[in-house]
Amino acid sequence: MATDEITIHLPDDFHHHVRDGTKTAAVLKHATKRFGRCLIMPNLKPPVVNTEQALRYRQHILDSLEEDAPEEFRPLMTLYLTDNTSPEEIRKAHASGHVVACKYYPAGATTNSDFGVSNVANTYPALETMQEVGMMLCIHSEVTHADIFEREPVFIEEVMKPLVAKFPTLKIVMEHISTKQAVEYVLSAPDNVRASVTCHHLLYNRNHMLVGGIRPDLYCLPILKAEVHREALVGAVTSGSPKFFLGTDSAPHPTWAKYSACGCAGVFSAHAAIELYAEAFDKAGKLELLDDFCSKYGAEHYGLARNTKMITLQRKPWTVPKTYDFGDGGTVTPIRAGEQILWTIAEN
Repeated sequence: MATDEITIHLPDDFHHHVRDGTKTAAVLKHATKRFGRCLIMPNLKPPVVNTEQALRYRQHILDSLEEDAPEEFRPLMTLYLTDNTSPEEIRKAHASGHVVACKYYPAGATTNSDFGVSNVANTYPALETMQEVGMMLCIHSEVTHADIFEREPVFIEEVMKPLVAKFPTLKIVMEHISTKQAVEYVLSAPDNVRASVTCHHLLYNRNHMLVGGIRPDLYCLPILKAEVHREALVGAVTSGSPKFFLGTDSAPHPTWAKYSACGCAGVFSAHAAIELYAEAFDKAGKLELLDDFCSKYGAEHYGLARNTKMITLQRKPWTVPKTYDFGDGGTVTPIRAGEQILWTIAEN
């Protein structure tokens, strides 16, 4: 018999973009209803490359919260790793108590990544210090020189395997993995290497984005892959393995920038992420494993206590608005715009 209601611990999102300016408040009103903590991505213009910038950004986020926002919401800050990030900056960030990770963007791999790492060897002094102090390394695991559908597997061979061998105790997250090869690698890697998975990579493959006309709302990086890869991701997150956990990579762009001649990469899912993860687990017949994936495994990897607050999801379809407010009079087009989502969060 199908379950029509499930109660889980308040989830955390270990990959979230809240942008800046007035856009931040527009994004947070969705995120704070679904997450106790969000790992905040640093790829702003200019990027968040030092502790002072990270702390200023954190304060901007706190100032952008609605008056009735949940008291328990906490932004977890990251630094944008560059070729020039110093060991001293790593120590300063760690000592702040608010910066919990550094984000590795290969230069040119995704939105606002032009300041990213040009050669992984340039980051070794910073990585050595991160390993020493216990700071997390979050990785956009793609090269830029391979076919767009093969960039993740090539990255594993060229960068991940040598990196893990050189820094055997560095805590690592392969973020938003998208391929069968990544699943297999994470399962075979040491315990300090784990991965986050988005709801859109669990629910959609490249046919959904391309067949019958291009769907800009589903264009993201890493790009959606073939069905065999989607199935591998679903198998991983519903296996009960603690090596896989929630990271939405909710990445909003103005509607005009998504639906343009050169649309931005990024799926906006903050408005319904938990509900969409519930769909994925429900379709797989593994709804009972949703709680640990959403609220336990990620927190454990980051050395955080599990949230104690509980939320209830109900099988109650609702129709997603075609757009949401995105600050300064603009709009953002969400995933499933104008379509139904099968689960909803019950009102307290």
